[in-house]
Order: sequence, then structure tokens, then C-alpha cells
Amino acid sequence: MLYTEFLQLWHEAVQAVDAKDWQGALCKLEQISEPTSRTLFNAASAHLVLGQLDLALKALDLTIAKDERLAVGFFQRAAVMMQINRLEEALSDCIWAQKHMRGNTVIDYKQLGLRFKLYSWQVLYNAAAVYCRMGQWEQAREVLLSASQERGGGRGGNLEVALDSVQKEVVLAPLLVPEDVVFRPRKQDVEQLQQRDFLGKAKVISSVIPNDDFGGFEPLRLQKPGFYEPKVDGAQDSRYMRMRIPYMARGPGELTVPGGAMVFIFGEEGRDGMATVIYDGQRGLLPMSLLDPADVKMCKGKKEKRVPSGIPLPPGLKPPTRPQAQPCPAAPPRDTPPPSYTTVTHTPPLASEPPRYTANAATEQYVGVAQGTEASSLVVKVHYTYTMALSVPVDTPFHEVKERIAQKLGQPSSQLRLRHKQHGSRVLIPLGEKLEPGHTVQEVAEAGRATLWCQTEDPLENRTILYQMVALYDYTAQGPEDLEFSEGDTIDILGEVNEEWLEGHSAGRIGIFPSCFAYNENATITQSPVL
Repeated sequence: MLYTEFLQLWHEAVQAVDAKDWQGALCKLEQISEPTSRTLFNAASAHLVLGQLDLALKALDLTIAKDERLAVGFFQRAAVMMQINRLEEALSDCIWAQKHMRGNTVIDYKQLGLRFKLYSWQVLYNAAAVYCRMGQWEQAREVLLSASQERGGGRGGNLEVALDSVQKEVVLAPLLVPEDVVFRPRKQDVEQLQQRDFLGKAKVISSVIPNDDFGGFEPLRLQKPGFYEPKVDGAQDSRYMRMRIPYMARGPGELTVPGGAMVFIFGEEGRDGMATVIYDGQRGLLPMSLLDPADVKMCKGKKEKRVPSGIPLPPGLKPPTRPQAQPCPAAPPRDTPPPSYTTVTHTPPLASEPPRYTANAATEQYVGVAQGTEASSLVVKVHYTYTMALSVPVDTPFHEVKERIAQKLGQPSSQLRLRHKQHGSRVLIPLGEKLEPGHTVQEVAEAGRATLWCQTEDPLENRTILYQMVALYDYTAQGPEDLEFSEGDTIDILGEVNEEWLEGHSAGRIGIFPSCFAYNENATITQSPVL
């Protein structure tokens, strides 16, 4: 049984006792599969109130079996034994209760959840009550006299009244724990039974989206492309600031910003005079004393010339340029079918015949391409790690097309290898001989378009790696011929320029670098040609 389930039933039983619902308390206690001595004591108290002495005695037997040193259990069972006239056992329980008090005049059970103090004179009082029922009045008088000498509160005039009753040979009534006094669970444990939302409800503290009050654990919502501009009235101050002088980062979290640069204030100024800003796509700290407000006031009707009042895109990330479509001199007649492979390889149909549309023309969706091309140009489709297209004149040489493709892909043209497919074939044929002067892209074009496949060649082809070194420090390229690397990178050594400079290869690039920026882990030089 889980402890939380046990604690919940125990707490509900105590609530039933407070409401004087003794039968309901017993129902809750009986549902506990692994009862403890304290819950069994509570069950015995409920049985006593209902007058079920046998069941109360059985519950007290189980209580003492669970805790053999529970003095209040022996005290309560002795009182029940007297009521069912089992005097010898009652006197024995009084002796055990006195023994388990260990010489103390009082035991406070508040720490165990029972708001009751058991005094030693109460145990002696019940022992005297047993002697009264046995007819041993002198023994009862002696026990009461010894009880009157015990220290402890709560006696009042009970012992004097008991002595008078013994003198008159009147049987004493046994003392019991009050019926509404039961063992209760700890308040801290009961409070933990209630379900708590430790995370709380999500709340938007700061957002670059204006009037954003979204909070929760749902997936990211679709946003409009671009950056979001918070609405700033003309009378309000803009969150854009301009650097008065250059600033070099001096600690962790600070930014290096040139003079005159515009930054966006992301957070308020701290006690140390530093403010959180966003510059060049990075967030960091800058001194507020070096920032001047930027003039972002705009006139009505000139919205396109204003400075955006949101977080701009990083300056280094320039959007790609769109190909400029040249105006078409004449639109084709409406009844002319779109070009297809059949119109190139076969004779055109007669004017009297209806236009024939082939499957290739329908699936290629040539209509959208024809709007951006002319009769004197064609579309070159290039399959790389992604697919791109560019429009070139039909008489463009192959080497110029290769240069344009390399410029689009951002790769050196010397490392690109172009191939094409002949019509009706699946074999990729390299454009080796066609790259020589005199060959144009029209030779591989069909239906006003050419499809090429591009891949990068290994820069180490036909080169030999002399040995490998490991970078000791970061090295930033000072020129286009330098090799840039980071600390810990592995560098393939291809040659030695002089005593201080080496030629190496790292991360797909070849260049020269100072030899003092790397070290050789292996003392011996191994030659390993690259296959």
C-alpha cells in the first residue's frame, strides 16, 4: 500500500472522529491494508464508544503487538479488561504500563500525534481500581497513598475523592483516554496530499512579439516571416541606441561593438551600469553610459524610409538576390501549345491540326518557367545538395556557366564537377571536353532548359599527406591564402613552405599557417597518400 493512500485514509478517519461519525471512521480504518499501532489504537477507541468491548480488546492486542513499549496502550487495555471482569490481566497491564514509563512521572504523546499526557498516578489509580474489584481494599488504599506522593499535574481532587471511596469500600471507576483523543497524522504530511502545481502558469515576461500574452507548453505557433516590430509612438523613446565610441569586451557576457553601431536595448539598466543589448544577432552587455538614443522619428507617407523598431536580421546574413527577368518582346499566340520534348525532336504540327500536349509538358509545369525566360535564354537546373535554377543566354560557354554555378553555391569552380544526362538515358556523363572553349550550354539543352548534376571534388586529390599536427591555438586567416582553424583541430600537412610556415588541409580547406600554432604528436613522419 502506498504511503499516500495510507495517509489519506488515516486523515479521513480522523475527520470522521471529529464529526462523531464512529462507524465511518471504522470503515476508513478497515481499508488500511497495513495498519500501524496508532491506527489500531484509533480503531479501539471507536469500538469503545460503540460499546464493542470485544472488538476494542482485539484492536488493543494488535496495537501492543505492533508496539510492545507503548505505555498508553497497556493503560487503555487495563481499563477495558476491568470492564469485562478480567482483573488479573488488568492488574498485569497496569504493572507493564508503569514499567514502560521508565521512571518518568509523565509521558507526552504529542510528538506521536496523540494529544494526551499519561501520568504515573493515573496508572496507579487504575491499579487501585483493580484491587477494589478484587476486594483487596487495604492494597487499594496503599496504592492510592503512593499515587498521592507522585509528582505531576492533572490530579485535582481525584485522589482525595478516591481515598474516601476506598474507606467507604466503593468501587473506583477506571480512567480511560478521552474518546475524541486519537492519534493524528502530521499536519505537514497532510498538506502534501493536496496536488500542487509547482511549475505554475507560464507567464510572458519579455517578448519581441508585440502584445504577446501566449503562455503554455504547446508547440511553437506559426509566425509571419521576418522580424517583429513593436509599436512605438512618436512621443515614446525608441529602444534603439547608437554607440558613441568603440567598446571592447572586458568580461564574460560583454560584447565588442564598433563606434556608431546601432544596438537594440533588450533589458533594463542594472546597478552596475550595464544593459542587455542585441547586436549582430548576439545578446550581451554594454555600458549604458556609452549609448545615445537613435533618431527613429518618421514622417507620415514615408514608411519605407523609416528605421525598423524591432530586432533586425544579423548584418552578415544577406538575403539572396532574385534573378531579374527581362521583358518579353512578344507574347506567344494563345492557341500555341507549350513546348515539349516532341516539339524539339519532331517536326511541328500543321496549322490545321489541333495542338497536341504531351505528358512531359504537363508534368514539368513549364508555364511558370516560360514567364521568366526569353526565346534567347534558357533555364539551367542544377542538382546539388539542394536544387537551384538560373537563367543564362543560349550561347553562354560552359566555363562561364560553371563560374556562375560556383558563385551561387559558394564553392570554388575548380572543385566542382558537372555532369548531364542524354535524352532517354540514365547515365550521368561528365562535361570534361565540353568545358573547353567553343562549347555552349545549348548543346545539352532540351525544350529551353538544361539539367545538370553538380558535386564537389576532393581538394586533396593527387596530393600526399606528409604527416598530421594538432592545433595548439586558434588561428584567424590574415589573407585568402591562409588556413583558418581552431584549437584542437587536426591539420593534414601537405608541404613545408619554409622554416616558419607550413601548407596544410583542415575542414575541407587548404592554406598556409605558422608552424608554431600546431605541434606534431608523432615524432616520426609517415607518408600516407590519399586515395
